[in-house]
Amino acid sequence: MTYPLPNASIDLTGQTALVTGASSGLGRRFALVLATCGAKVAVTGRRLDRLETLAAEIKAAGGEAAPLALDVTDADQLIDVVERAQKALGLVTILINNAGIPDAQRAHKMPLELIDRVFDTNLRAPYILSCEVARRLIAAGSPGRMVNIASMAAFQYRGEGAALYSITKAGVVRLTEALAVEWARYNINVNCIAPGAFSSEMMDGMLARVGDITQGFPRKRIGDPAQMDATLLHLVSPAADFVTGAVIKIDDVQGGR
Repeated sequence: MTYPLPNASIDLTGQTALVTGASSGLGRRFALVLATCGAKVAVTGRRLDRLETLAAEIKAAGGEAAPLALDVTDADQLIDVVERAQKALGLVTILINNAGIPDAQRAHKMPLELIDRVFDTNLRAPYILSCEVARRLIAAGSPGRMVNIASMAAFQYRGEGAALYSITKAGVVRLTEALAVEWARYNINVNCIAPGAFSSEMMDGMLARVGDITQGFPRKRIGDPAQMDATLLHLVSPAADFVTGAVIKIDDVQGGR
């Protein structure tokens, strides 16, 4: 095979992407970036009004999008949303498992309901959704790309009161590595981004609880979601077809102190 020089295309024309947690923050940005590069995008989340606004923005810019309400703690909805996305936009070939929640409590003080919700949102949902998308890709004989959003908390925990968040995000890293092996033979690439402190609703909530955390960072700043664009596009682009099972940390050295 002859490759172009450089082999760096980010043209996603003809692809259909499904993004979870797209009503705000990182997920919203991911959806806009994918649409701008030509993908049709199913934007999912609990807040349908926000998803409809996002879909309208994508369409106004010349893209194609479908807003689909989704509670990722409901397994039936996870399976159904893939079917709905396919009917609206075509076979899902790009999956961005972005939805996540923090626990923000000491482990021994967490009620069972919160324990279940954190596990279901952060780890169970990406697994179920990945399997459902993979099942359809394999049946269609189509390659695919999956990007899971973990966290630097997967690699370090300093006792801030978010132990289960750290545990589930470590699970997302291992999920990525294991499913990459499982599906390599089907040309389904599974990769992971582990962000540090980036601006989002979740981060805003943490800052409201603990105050300014940036003074402990080498460059005393929080990331903007736009600073993840290049990494996301690399992992879903045609040029990265040899990249699978990778976990890319984007944390401005905040988690590596």
